[in-house]
Amino acid sequence: MNSPIKVTEEFFVAAQPDRNDIADLAGQGFRTVINNRPDGEAAGQLGHAEMRAAAQRLGLEYRYIPVKTATITMADVEAQAKAVRDCPQPVVAHCRSGTRSYLLWAADRVLQGGENPERHVAKAAESGIDLRGLPALVEHLKVSR
Repeated sequence: MNSPIKVTEEFFVAAQPDRNDIADLAGQGFRTVINNRPDGEAAGQLGHAEMRAAAQRLGLEYRYIPVKTATITMADVEAQAKAVRDCPQPVVAHCRSGTRSYLLWAADRVLQGGENPERHVAKAAESGIDLRGLPALVEHLKVSR
């Protein structure tokens, strides 16, 4: 896992951690881990039950909100927003690369916060995250409400 990418002072995204990375995250001061990666996406991927146990042993809050980019729903966006808002901060959310985690967070900021999606696309690109699908996701979620 590379170093988590700072989105805000309270919210970071990261690639899939392994067992050792969970301890590193705790050592870096993170207080909550959100796992956005469905179990079984890749061979050898750390499953959410084992990740939850490791996080909890280290005193971290843990949330499992698995999503696939093509099927993100408003309920997924709201679950992520609630976890980020209600869990101890700072929060690090992860998926395979960090993109889905960032996408969920940004969709909430656009839909609930009235922020400009293109601003989020540009800011994410500075960190190597491709959120070009954000505007289409937001439009899809508006229609499906």
